[in-house]
Amino acid sequence: MNTASIPQIIQKKRDSSILNAQELDHVVRGAVEGRIPDYQLSAFLMATYFTGMSFEETANFTRSMVESGEMYDLSKIKGPKVDKHSTGGLGDKVSIILAPLAAACGLKVPMMAGRGLGHTGGTIDKLEAIPGFRVVLSKDEFTKILNEVGCAIISQSQSIAPADRIFYALRDVTATIECIPLITASILSKKIAEGANSLVMDIKVGNGAFLKKKTDALALAKTMRAVAKRSKMELRATLSNMDQPLGYAVGNALEIYECLEVLQNADFNPYSLGSADLRELTIHLCAQMLEAGKVVRNIAEGRKLAIQKLQDGSAWKKFLDMVKAQGGDIAAVQEPWRFMKAARVVEIKCKKKGYVSEMQSEALGRLLIALGGGRNRLGEPIDHSVGFFFHKKLGTLVRADDPLVTVFGNEKTDFAWVEDQIHSMIKITTGKKTAPKLILEANVK
Repeated sequence: MNTASIPQIIQKKRDSSILNAQELDHVVRGAVEGRIPDYQLSAFLMATYFTGMSFEETANFTRSMVESGEMYDLSKIKGPKVDKHSTGGLGDKVSIILAPLAAACGLKVPMMAGRGLGHTGGTIDKLEAIPGFRVVLSKDEFTKILNEVGCAIISQSQSIAPADRIFYALRDVTATIECIPLITASILSKKIAEGANSLVMDIKVGNGAFLKKKTDALALAKTMRAVAKRSKMELRATLSNMDQPLGYAVGNALEIYECLEVLQNADFNPYSLGSADLRELTIHLCAQMLEAGKVVRNIAEGRKLAIQKLQDGSAWKKFLDMVKAQGGDIAAVQEPWRFMKAARVVEIKCKKKGYVSEMQSEALGRLLIALGGGRNRLGEPIDHSVGFFFHKKLGTLVRADDPLVTVFGNEKTDFAWVEDQIHSMIKITTGKKTAPKLILEANVK
């Protein structure tokens, strides 16, 4: 059968027609081989954004993206291979704790993570705050560490789903990020190619998420499950709240520090609030991973095992093993002030008594980028020391002159401007607002 031309394919998708597997493969291969210019690929993405894809189309698109590059065969590594992916949010550092925790519980965790996208931070950027930590590994290095340590967190290799890198970069600059079929294909193509048997999804919902509405997040979860089933992959999906930062730290080095404190079972917050939400979400997702990998019979058993391995130091030891295996400086991890070198640190205080009623998480994320803690363009350098420490959560009672946010900046930081921005993004009102539920849907069917 003759495949339609690219303009015909774009027109079909624009007009809500179903594209067959050959047509979708033609788009993917043309992108990888450089035969289709960016303006036509962008038109295809925008047409898809407006008209969507069926489950079958999305599965075929995903399959073509997987087959556009190398697939890792992890069948010789004993044990269930289970990964986790988050759609991203402010302060979402779960993967850095979760990978070694799940490995300590008996799973193999082949985690291929990303850099920051839009206003959200990226696991890879955060890990690079650790001196010497290598996120680019050869296939042999990756499989060796996975086999010996039980977990490895790496960036997407040049050979894995190269089509995804092309579409991912274009989506970021063409306002087509929030497209469920494109999100699904992007995530699953990497996870299938990396060799994972099962995947646990943490889908964020709220003002700091790409998906602001729960209905959209549910639609993504159901699409992910349908496509994963067609791809013979076990998938679990959780919906979690992103109307405020997860944990207390935001910014690459600061988030690593908070992870270290959780892994060592210590209270990170100097006001003894602890990182309860970060711990709880990590334990929940670990339990799902253990259940999906059939290490435990149910979520309750999974929670019990995860808590045990966090409390007895097994997860911390596994983290140190992973850092060492990937070239990280163990001494720096054990003495984190060695890499937390913000030039200036300023505490911003509350202006009045009241309750924290709103935290504009997306705006706060973009503020962090403006200070150098993220990037606006691919390849831009990041100042890992830049960050925010939030002293208060939604629903918390505050008084005038209470600490609100500690800003970690550099010599270029205009702290007066930052203070004005933060006060405009964090609302304090006389009426108390109930703190949002952290886990909105524990297991989307």
